[in-house]
Amino acid sequence: MDEGDQHTAVPAGLFSPEVDLALRDAGWRPGRRAFAVEFWIDHFEEQECPPTDAAVDFLVEFGGLDVLISGMGITRAREPFDLDPVLCSGNVDRFIDWGQEIGRSLFPIGVLGPYRQCLGIDEFSEIYLIETQIASFGRMPDAMEALVLGRMPVRLDADPS
Repeated sequence: MDEGDQHTAVPAGLFSPEVDLALRDAGWRPGRRAFAVEFWIDHFEEQECPPTDAAVDFLVEFGGLDVLISGMGITRAREPFDLDPVLCSGNVDRFIDWGQEIGRSLFPIGVLGPYRQCLGIDEFSEIYLIETQIASFGRMPDAMEALVLGRMPVRLDADPS
């Protein structure tokens, strides 16, 4: 997929000032275009985990950012997150299994915190914490607000086993 293809940039002013600043400190700006999107897509397609349009749009805009935050959050600690999907490479089966369980197509987008818990996105731009349980940070742009400001994701009642 060519990075010049249809991409819906996040409009300026969509995030709160604190979130906007944290993202800009990590290298983001409205309309940003990540360089490794094609690599990430090919990497996961080879593992039978194809991206949705929402995943591609997200990665074009935010892929490769390493958001270095910490401290107290709203309902949980603020933890750094790295939006490099390859960091989830050994967990593709979790994305496939949880996606089937909740009836969504999940694609890796990076990791959260010091334990490098996987983050994924579905076809509706909803961002999930994907481990032995699954929880939702909500849909973009609210999900990015939740990640940066330290809001607890909502655990989903699902069991892929």
